[in-house]
Amino acid sequence: MRERDVCWEYCDKMEGNKVRCRFCYKVLNGGISRLKFHLSQISSKGVNPCTKVKPDVIEKVKAVIAAKEEHRETQVLKRQRDTELSVRPRRIRDLPSQPTSPERATSPAITSTSDQTQFLALEVSTPVLKLSSVTNKARSAPQSEAERCIAEFFFENKLDYNIADSVSYRHMMEALGGQGFRGPSAEVLKTKWLHKLKSEVLQKTKEIEKDWATTGCTILADSWTDNKSKALINFSVSSPLGTFFLKTVDASPHIKSHQLYELFDDVIREVGPDNVVQIITDRNINYGSVDKLIMQNYNTIFWSPCASSCVNSMLDDFSKIDWVNRCICQAQTITRFVYNNKWVLDLMRKCIAGQELVCSGITKCVSDFLTLQSLLRHRPKLKQMFHSSDYASSSYANRSLSSSCVEILDDDEFWRAVEEIAAVSEPLLRVMRDVLGGKAAIGYIYESMTKVMDSIRTYYIMDEGKCKSFLDIVEQKWQVELHSPLHSAAAFLNPSIQYNPEVKFFTSIKEEFYHVLDKVLTVPDQRQGITVELHAFRKAQGMFGSNIAKEARNNTSPGMWWEQYGDSAPSLQHAAVRIVSQVCSTLTFQRDWSIIVRNHSEKRNKLDKEALADQAYVHYNFMLHSDSKMKKGDGDPIALDAIDMTSPWVEDSDSPNLAQWLDRFPSALDGDLNTRQFGGSIFGTNDTLFGL
Repeated sequence: MRERDVCWEYCDKMEGNKVRCRFCYKVLNGGISRLKFHLSQISSKGVNPCTKVKPDVIEKVKAVIAAKEEHRETQVLKRQRDTELSVRPRRIRDLPSQPTSPERATSPAITSTSDQTQFLALEVSTPVLKLSSVTNKARSAPQSEAERCIAEFFFENKLDYNIADSVSYRHMMEALGGQGFRGPSAEVLKTKWLHKLKSEVLQKTKEIEKDWATTGCTILADSWTDNKSKALINFSVSSPLGTFFLKTVDASPHIKSHQLYELFDDVIREVGPDNVVQIITDRNINYGSVDKLIMQNYNTIFWSPCASSCVNSMLDDFSKIDWVNRCICQAQTITRFVYNNKWVLDLMRKCIAGQELVCSGITKCVSDFLTLQSLLRHRPKLKQMFHSSDYASSSYANRSLSSSCVEILDDDEFWRAVEEIAAVSEPLLRVMRDVLGGKAAIGYIYESMTKVMDSIRTYYIMDEGKCKSFLDIVEQKWQVELHSPLHSAAAFLNPSIQYNPEVKFFTSIKEEFYHVLDKVLTVPDQRQGITVELHAFRKAQGMFGSNIAKEARNNTSPGMWWEQYGDSAPSLQHAAVRIVSQVCSTLTFQRDWSIIVRNHSEKRNKLDKEALADQAYVHYNFMLHSDSKMKKGDGDPIALDAIDMTSPWVEDSDSPNLAQWLDRFPSALDGDLNTRQFGGSIFGTNDTLFGL
């Protein structure tokens, strides 16, 4: 299907079954299948190879073709095996204790001396199981592939190696793979597969690194601290071809010294100073003057704050406003009552078609605002449920907390507050989705934050007090904490913004754009024609003004747009591709720090530490790979699938009644609400990991 095939990003859909290559602009008959052979330069299929396709795209498309062929071969072999083996699983207890016929007596069965470990018996249609040479050949390839899948499952989920030596693990393997199938043992996992998977990850990173000379890259510094003396920093590297985990350093001894600079300096040298465009850090550690020292010693490198961390801080400050906090607490009264009484929970799910009322986000603040939006969506059904005859006749209706819930649900003032909060928080949640959606969002963050502030002004056009309370939070954190000159430069170079006549902020970003350009263009030859090139870009002259370039302004990533249509301005193209191809957030996936914290918090011998570091390296890179594939789908990047049962929205507690909630907030709310309608790890740090 088109939505699932990654090769659609390299072509334009034409009439009928025709596609146009975005590299050489050749029109091909036969759709996406022939395009793959065109891009992979495989001429055996009667398709002329593309002469302008990039090497990394060639390898990527070849991998897609190979994966499809391998899947087809596997399915053929599976059908052959299924034809020869007619196996029907039956439970031991369903079989007669004595065979009733000679044929039944010769049927092989998986048995055990203990009833507790008897799982399945395989009843085979023939007395003697004979495997042909084709089937034996078919088993050898799937055996290795099955082992790989099992190993990846262990490393991705941080499972203890010792599980692979358990009796239940062996039974599970035979139930899945048939009699005699053996999964990898603990020793095989921690030696053969750890080394093999680590080598494969390293090879993938080498392929990604080849593109850095053109696109540049961003070093991500994601930190953890116990707020006492322990501080760890995870370093990852991000570029358009992907993000990969590099290593972890223990910053505890250096957190208040110049040696913290040396940690970053080592990473920059490892990645290559000429490749690094920016370093992004989160808010967990105070890096002091390290940013200034880095930018002083590496003139072409920028230091930027994490956008998702700063936006989350804005939402956190929103939730601390008295009337907003009161509204959240009232809403939690309802959800806690529902989620701590099974009958009420079942009734609620029935009323809202099996959906959940509580939404878990990637942070506590995101969870708060997503859940308020959910309450607003389900408002009619929720009120209907609490006033239904089924609920009224139940014992739950007579509980004091139930009465508090009904009072809140019938309170129009409460719902006006929910509507306001949903309206002013949604633009910030949209920014979070953009920066965490797996794309190079640096070219959009300036425009997005401008829209956030404009939306607040518009929504509270008749309420200056509320407008100021929200706007002060956003403006202060945007100007002081989040904004970087790179954001201005990327916005200036983003074709969807540059050629948009409705954009009014070019004057304010022009100076910062020239500042960034001055740092990026270090070679004198690159500066000579830059004025002429800038004029051509701004006036949409030459290739910039071609029909195909115009059509691609709003539906192609800025980095790809510059690569394809910026050839007539080579110096500006070089700078633009490196600037607009960067991310603006360190939060790449929901990281579980337990592996690394354990590795750095206990006394271990050198071999143990190296093994655990390798396991963390494989685990985190698997998670990054899985996360990048998920972000290409339709999922919400700021929402989690499972509900956090320890959150204030569902935790079991003695909640005060409505009157107590009102007493908690001294400020009166009379006339304070806008009447505008809303539009538009299971593992802890002390758990055993990997059996070490």
